[in-house]
Amino acid sequence: MKDIPLKDISATVHPYEDLDVEAADTFFDNRSIEQFRWRDINVVVKDKDGSEKTILSNSFGVATAGQVLALMGPSGSGKTTLLNVLANRSMVSHTGQVLIDGSIATPSSIKRLSSYVEQSDIHLGGLTVEENVDFTSRLASPKTAKSVRRQRNSSVLNALGLQAQRKTYVSPLLQAGISGGQKRRLSLATALVTGPKMLFLDEPTSGLDSVASHQIMSYLSVIAKRHGLIIIASIHQPSSSTFALFDSVMLISGGRTCYFGPREDIATYFSGICPIPNFTNPAEHILELVNMDFQVDTQKSDRINQIFALHEAKANDFDDDFVANDEKRESLSSDGGYPTGYFKACGILLHRNFVKSYRDPLAYGTRLLINAALSIVIGTVWLRLPYGQESIQPFVNCLFFSSAFMSLMAVAYAPSIIEDIQMLQKEHANGLYGALSFNVANFLIGLPWLFLVAVIFSSIVYWLTNLRATGEAFSMFTLWLYVDLVAAESMVVLISALTPQFVTALALVSFANGLWLAVDGFLVPIGTLNVFWKYAFHYINFQTYVFQGLMVNQFKDTKYECQTLENGEYHCMFLSDLAQQGQIRGTAVLDTYHYPYTWGKVGQWLGYAIAIILVHRVLGTFLLSWRASRK
Repeated sequence: MKDIPLKDISATVHPYEDLDVEAADTFFDNRSIEQFRWRDINVVVKDKDGSEKTILSNSFGVATAGQVLALMGPSGSGKTTLLNVLANRSMVSHTGQVLIDGSIATPSSIKRLSSYVEQSDIHLGGLTVEENVDFTSRLASPKTAKSVRRQRNSSVLNALGLQAQRKTYVSPLLQAGISGGQKRRLSLATALVTGPKMLFLDEPTSGLDSVASHQIMSYLSVIAKRHGLIIIASIHQPSSSTFALFDSVMLISGGRTCYFGPREDIATYFSGICPIPNFTNPAEHILELVNMDFQVDTQKSDRINQIFALHEAKANDFDDDFVANDEKRESLSSDGGYPTGYFKACGILLHRNFVKSYRDPLAYGTRLLINAALSIVIGTVWLRLPYGQESIQPFVNCLFFSSAFMSLMAVAYAPSIIEDIQMLQKEHANGLYGALSFNVANFLIGLPWLFLVAVIFSSIVYWLTNLRATGEAFSMFTLWLYVDLVAAESMVVLISALTPQFVTALALVSFANGLWLAVDGFLVPIGTLNVFWKYAFHYINFQTYVFQGLMVNQFKDTKYECQTLENGEYHCMFLSDLAQQGQIRGTAVLDTYHYPYTWGKVGQWLGYAIAIILVHRVLGTFLLSWRASRK
């Protein structure tokens, strides 16, 4: 096999030199599509004042297997909108048809057969370059042997000049990661290892210098021809050498097509209007011709109208007939899919989440350290409280503060889950897995980490503060804090799914925590809380059941000494059947808060808290699915 002529900045690389031909080429080969066509694509939106604005007008075109098509135009011309319509990612309504080999393309077929490289680079910062590529490859082709998959991944990394960075973390916290240009190349790598038959690229050379841009497009051109891929890329202003690598060009201005056809025919096409001068970058020249943002004179405006008229006159020559060659192409239903089942996807995501969980301090490491530090603070502030009536309120305060802090610290998880949600949006749109697999894996990976947080916190706080000293009571204390942590994290996932912007999510999580703490029965006892807050929020609040459970655990089987007066009588702060003996039974405190203290009730509270967790997760899954489908 001939080596792909793509070089890294510093050295020549041969991406397929050591790769098994059958394993690699069969995977990359396009045996599904000969032609990708669209016609009469129109996008009209309404401005704030209600007036209609045309984004795309009667766009038509065709992309053929083995070729690279450039969507070019000035900023705001509509090229990215067209790319999103073709890739079935447009959030605005549109009319027209998109066809694969003469048949109407369905959203599922486009997702199954294509991959989309976004302009923004989305990767997991705590993973290495190689790990980001490998996990994507596993999700796309889980049945592929590990050795074949790794050879394929190495080949792509070599070709894109990332072999030297394969063990480098993408963007670790407080450390240097890979550069912006390398992230751009990593985005291409993660798209290619999924084995797409069509590749949509939004500004693939964004963030790259001219040398790297040429190398990337050279590589894409070679694999398009070698493996029969269809590649459609929006690009703003390529260098002349990069422009020469495209097979076809669609030039757009103001939503209207100015030119569609072979790249080498552009000079001839525009020769009658404004010939391309010698030693001039053709891309720069034609972009200047059709730029409508700086129409400083009538002559330029007339020239643009002349270009539009010329294209419309030639539009009638556009061949709209196509007959699929069934002898050369396999059916659409037999190729290009991602056969990752639900359980397999969960397993791969669990593995990836596990690697991230111990690498990314924002996932659990920060909470482990802060909870451990604050547990020492709590333990020493409430140090060895005596069992006198003067300690009853401090004990209650300690229980409330412990549970409240567990919930409040969950906000530290927001940056990590938002990064994961961005990955879900990207990978779901490329057909790798669904929101259910994502949320189940996210839930399961958190359980052992949160249990570790609860055990460390409880082990320090419980014995330093002198809470009820039995193994059973300690276990229940740990269990309630564990439930608190899981519920709070589930709430953060739900809110982050609703609004995956960190500042907004932070504000909403903080508001929710404040609301739950205000109505959980500590600040305002349930007997005093007004009807609206009681029935609207108190009973659906996981903090309610956590605080009640902690209170019963501490006060159900304890006694507290009353104050002895000078005359020998006792002054007891709570009414108790032990008042004559100078003691207060702990259940008297529970009666004041209107808390029943049977084990049956405690079991109900635990069930309610778990139900709230499940509701958060189910709602989160629906929101994640909705958000991912909008990508």
